[in-house]
Amino acid sequence: MALSPDLIRLGQYLAGEFENAEQALAQPAWYVNLRLWQRPVPLFPEDSICLYAEQANVLKLDRPYRPRLLRLRSQPNDSSGLQVDYYKFKDSNAIRGAGSNPDLLQQVTPNWVEFLPGCTLDIQTEPTAAMSSCFRTQSDAQRPCCFTEGGQQYQVSLGFAATATELLIYDRGIDPKTGKATWGALLGPFIFKKCRDFAAELRL
Repeated sequence: MALSPDLIRLGQYLAGEFENAEQALAQPAWYVNLRLWQRPVPLFPEDSICLYAEQANVLKLDRPYRPRLLRLRSQPNDSSGLQVDYYKFKDSNAIRGAGSNPDLLQQVTPNWVEFLPGCTLDIQTEPTAAMSSCFRTQSDAQRPCCFTEGGQQYQVSLGFAATATELLIYDRGIDPKTGKATWGALLGPFIFKKCRDFAAELRL
């Protein structure tokens, strides 16, 4: 199945190493300086672009956290629309650090990951100047992504806006009892700039 031009462009925008250094310097009380890796993974190539994502405090780059898989593909009932499916890794320790170790990602098989029900978001494509695009998605406020980890129930509100040079992350943790956000982009999105491009690693 041929991948659509918009899907390829989205994968190219998201594949990279990012930092929010400018934001963290301007608002240190509210934003930690983070490094975010989003690296291509050779999974589900028949209809998707998959990216391994993890992040770390720049002062603790040897301790990355939040490993996850983003599966980008066309919507099943609308080939012109895009969506992102979120997966967790069954063994986070086995994959941790792969953002800076791409050889590890070549070992990943579908058995390593587990789809998170309810964690599929539709993506809006907005044309911008100079033949580029802005891609936006966000969880429905009434339907946060829910999953269980270590016997504990978690809720997250997910979202991003991506252009060729900038990535805004809206992810927030939600208290299942109160519905209030407890961590993440509490005062607005994390604003990341791409400092390394991994688009050449995409198998298109």
